[in-house]
Amino acid sequence: MKIVLVGAGSREFGPASIRDILLSDPLCDTGIEIALVDIDPSGLPRAQAYAEAVAERLGRSATVSASTRVADALPGADAVILSIEMNRYFYWAQDFHVPRSFGFRQIYGENGGPGGLFHALRNMGPTIEVASAMETHCPNAWLVNYTNPLTKLCEAVSRLTDVRVVGLCHGVFHGIEQMARLLELPRERLDARASGLNHFSWFESVRDRQTGEDLYPRLVERERTADWLHDWDEIALSRTLFRVFGRFPSPGANHIGEYIRWAGDFLASSTLQFFYDPAEGHPWETGEIPTWIYNLGDKPTDTPLFPDKRREWARGSREERAGEVEQAPLEPSGELAAPLLEGVLCREERYLEAINIPNAGYSPGLPDGAVVEIPATAGRSGLHPMQMQRLPEGILALLRTQTSINRLLVDAFAARSRRPLLQALLLDPTTESYRQAVGLINEMCRLQEEVLPLLEW
Repeated sequence: MKIVLVGAGSREFGPASIRDILLSDPLCDTGIEIALVDIDPSGLPRAQAYAEAVAERLGRSATVSASTRVADALPGADAVILSIEMNRYFYWAQDFHVPRSFGFRQIYGENGGPGGLFHALRNMGPTIEVASAMETHCPNAWLVNYTNPLTKLCEAVSRLTDVRVVGLCHGVFHGIEQMARLLELPRERLDARASGLNHFSWFESVRDRQTGEDLYPRLVERERTADWLHDWDEIALSRTLFRVFGRFPSPGANHIGEYIRWAGDFLASSTLQFFYDPAEGHPWETGEIPTWIYNLGDKPTDTPLFPDKRREWARGSREERAGEVEQAPLEPSGELAAPLLEGVLCREERYLEAINIPNAGYSPGLPDGAVVEIPATAGRSGLHPMQMQRLPEGILALLRTQTSINRLLVDAFAARSRRPLLQALLLDPTTESYRQAVGLINEMCRLQEEVLPLLEW
């Protein structure tokens, strides 16, 4: 078995994926070859040494190689696992703040909204380069994508190449954990199945694994009596959507809110995300990228008071987190790449809570070909997405807008044209005016010209 990890120099993705692969008996049964790839060579020696050390500890027959060239690593690959990002926080600060400066009511900027469009375009080029190289060097291999914006990138691969792509994300697990807390049940008791789009999925059913009881009626009662302020930044928006639309969404306010114009009322920490004083210059001009705060649960008040100490704290935190990741117990991460590959490559029967693939009637009411997130099984007869129930019309209306935006974004990338990008932005719920949309496109294309595809009017 040969598995290629693209983005292997990452402090988190690399070690976690290495552990998951080497902990899998089915994947390692007849020996395993792991090819580590990263265009930044600085992290590869560390990743290779870690992989070799884990293989030795587990007694695996493993060959580990490292390269900065994807094409060199692909021949003979059975699967490619992709998790990449370019100068993550530098460009994220732009994705978050530049749309807001044009008046967009965007509460986040990673996967949806105007910031998510440019984040996707930055990662779309490298993603398609990997998929195109796979067509040449390992056309039968599976591409497993963790890179965000996951739905948009998987749609680009599925439409622009012939590679088999599956997107994976742990977002659905967050929704299950939130419902379990409301129900005061262990998460393992919940058999919860969701469909929709990545970071915008909705649970069609929630049952007790032990008794078979439909837990939705009890969830309605428990949510109504729960304190509104508990975990506000994470679940207040989800609770409101649940009351209005009748299905509990996932994963939480930051991500769900990217697709909803009125979500800002339910995210108290929105102004803390990459906070800086604009009178002192923008982070991408000064080089001082602010501390990244996901939400109030990150406890921003724990950061040191003065800048010199803050830099030391940030550096120490990064090093500490990296050390924690690489010294983590040899246990599965909980991500789904290894179970998926055990199913499709080793014919082991596996249940997968959420995969992202092109719709073929699996999610009724959403367009065929649009990448959707649904449960699946994998095993002797291949990968089998589950047939889901039709979601309520109000939910489908929210989702269909996003499927159109995703399609237009891929059109913009393929045609190297700002016109489909403008159409996508004018469909976005946070857009208020034509002038605003055109201005943002021109400014982002100027700021990020080194990493965005060349787009012309």
